[in-house]
Amino acid sequence: MNNPNLNDVKLSCRGLWKVYGADASRFFEDGDKSHDPAVLVSQMRDENYIPAAADVSFDVHTGEIFVIMGLSGSGKSTVVRCLSRLVEPTCGEILMDGENLLAKTNAELIEIRRHKMGMVFQNFGLLPHLTVHENIVLPLKLQGLSKEKCRSQVAYVIELVGLQGREESYPRELSGGQQQRVGIARSLAVEPELWFLDEPFSALDPLIRRQMQDEFLRIQQALKKSIVFITHDFLEALRLADRMMIMREGQVVQVGTPTDLVLNPADDYVAEFTSDVPLARVLVAGDIAQPRSQSVENFPRAKAATSIEALLSELVNHVDGIAIETEGGDIIGVVNAQGIVAALAKQT
Repeated sequence: MNNPNLNDVKLSCRGLWKVYGADASRFFEDGDKSHDPAVLVSQMRDENYIPAAADVSFDVHTGEIFVIMGLSGSGKSTVVRCLSRLVEPTCGEILMDGENLLAKTNAELIEIRRHKMGMVFQNFGLLPHLTVHENIVLPLKLQGLSKEKCRSQVAYVIELVGLQGREESYPRELSGGQQQRVGIARSLAVEPELWFLDEPFSALDPLIRRQMQDEFLRIQQALKKSIVFITHDFLEALRLADRMMIMREGQVVQVGTPTDLVLNPADDYVAEFTSDVPLARVLVAGDIAQPRSQSVENFPRAKAATSIEALLSELVNHVDGIAIETEGGDIIGVVNAQGIVAALAKQT
């Protein structure tokens, strides 16, 4: 997991609505934000309007991977398109660094997208008649950067995504995973502060998808971007998310860490999402560390954020346990095999 700055909000979404239908803004003309969202949604549907996003609120912290997930039609893609104003919201606020994006002019939005936002979607969107280099350099040319700056920036992101030697290849000559790397490189070339990814790996084969998740985490470890990542795969969310939000029929059901959602689901809908997730994939050492009753000077050490799954192989050779420490090196307790078995037994 990353270490996002939870005190620093990069993006704030407040009371966001996207309603499809003629003159949908009339539902909000009185300016009263105290309306019960459930009542309003019911009224809209009775009148054949479609509330694709209904009173959605959340924050994305600096350096955080914030995952939005839900079934098809839950509204997750609509929300991310509203965040970038590729789709115009019907009502609400979207604040980036404290500035309301919904108050920006088209010209201001273009500049924000060119310089501060990166976007990657499921369909790679590569231009087939352009090479890898030409596809990646395109947004830099739109920024008006010099040839030298373009060249160095493209070289940097190509190395970052592992595409050295393929600069002059065309998209048709690349595998699906390589094409997605080009899309990621093109998005990163503008050095965005905020990065939107809408199911970027869902069209890939399982093995390639896993490799791309690894690459994504490696890139994030290096760049520390603020990221909104859309997926319908809970196991993918589990690997990537610092925090996540579950949506259903346009509304937010629950926001929390993956561990929060697995151990304390808000309702049966969230519980169903998480039912097949083994606790060993979710629990971390800090969750089950027991107070030490003996000296741990000779114990191996592991960070509190280490997954239980990762500790299992270590415990084979260290039956007395493993000392668990904070990022600062302070010992908070001990994890042993008995403690893990007790924790996992709760799921059974």
